[in-house]
Order: sequence, then C-alpha cells, then structure tokens
Amino acid sequence: MNPAVDLYFKTQSLNIACFLFAKGFELVNIDTTVDPKRAMFVFVDTPDRELLLQQYSFAPEDSPTVICDVRKIFSSLRTLKEKLYQAKYE
Repeated sequence: MNPAVDLYFKTQSLNIACFLFAKGFELVNIDTTVDPKRAMFVFVDTPDRELLLQQYSFAPEDSPTVICDVRKIFSSLRTLKEKLYQAKYE
C-alpha cells in the first residue's frame, strides 16, 4: 500500500469542500486538469475527516459536530470560488 495515497482527500462536491474548509481543513489544490468542467478540491486528509463527513451526511440538523457559523460557510464559499476561478484561468 502506498502511504502517499492517504495524504489527501479529494472531492468534486463544492458543498463538501465548503464544509471542510469552514471546519479548518487545509486546501492544497483545485485540480481542473482531468476535467475542466468539474473541479477536484484536494485537502490534506486527517484521521477525523471520515467521521466528520459521516456526521455531515447523517447527523441530525442540530448536531454540534456539523453546526458551523454561517459567516464561516459564506466566507469559505467565497474563498473556494475565488480559488476555483483562479485555477481555471491559470
């Protein structure tokens, strides 16, 4: 097993990327080389990412794990979109 495979988490979902970014995950790249119409958001993976995404998908709405300040969400969305547009035109 190649240990480098587990260093990064990739998603094409803007919603998941926004949630992870708002929760403090480090974005390392936005890859548009495979499919220019669908960006791949690449984050440094952590041991708690899988549980956090499980909670994101299945926890009750008022779960403390998934509650996030709406300003962080909007700020994350704005930042990711800015980085996405930069990645597309570089």
